Amino acid sequence: MASKRFSKLPEKTKDLTSESIEKLLPVIKKNCTTKFDESIDLSLQVNNKQKKGEVNIRTVVNLPGGNGKNVKVAVVCEDDKTQEAKDAGADIVGSEEFIEQIKAGELNFEKLICTPGMMIKLSKLGKVLGPKGLMPNPKLGSVSDNVKQAVTDAKSGQAEIRNDKDGNIGVSIGKKSFHDDQLLKNYNAILDALDKEKGNLTLKGDLIKNTFVTSSMGVSYKIKLGKVI
Repeated sequence: MASKRFSKLPEKTKDLTSESIEKLLPVIKKNCTTKFDESIDLSLQVNNKQKKGEVNIRTVVNLPGGNGKNVKVAVVCEDDKTQEAKDAGADIVGSEEFIEQIKAGELNFEKLICTPGMMIKLSKLGKVLGPKGLMPNPKLGSVSDNVKQAVTDAKSGQAEIRNDKDGNIGVSIGKKSFHDDQLLKNYNAILDALDKEKGNLTLKGDLIKNTFVTSSMGVSYKIKLGKVI
């Protein structure tokens, strides 16, 4: 049964004609009637005319407007890179002793970065890190010799874009408290990342079939997909 708050929100918004993201953001924010700072989320449907699972998107995008989150970042690196990681703002830094802690199940971090030289030892912990989505990945920028850049990117605001087995992608572009310009910059960055991914695929037609925008506890609206200039 819908709450009193939710029942006051507009109905059947998915049936409305698609609108540009600029026109929808004020409407979405108006629907943020909870007491917390709701996130503004995109839901994208891959136009998968191919065999199921043929489109496999997994990438990370740096959000120019930030993501409103304070991400706890851990780094596994050689001793001579420890200070570099700490100076960049890493919350936890270590080498082999830290790997043993991870092996024991100490996963008190949200993002794990690793240098290529340490990945050989860390890769053995796939059963521990894999299910949590914490295994570092070169494609996602979390396996790098440039520890400073990797930590800075993770701290400044990133979003992972990946489709599930049914071709759906869910990604946040920020919070209700963000200025519209911040949200639009993040939206454009996500579209740029998807365009780049499309270039790596043998795909017929458009990559994205439908796109919707909503807030954490709001209702969704269909977006007329296109970059905001």
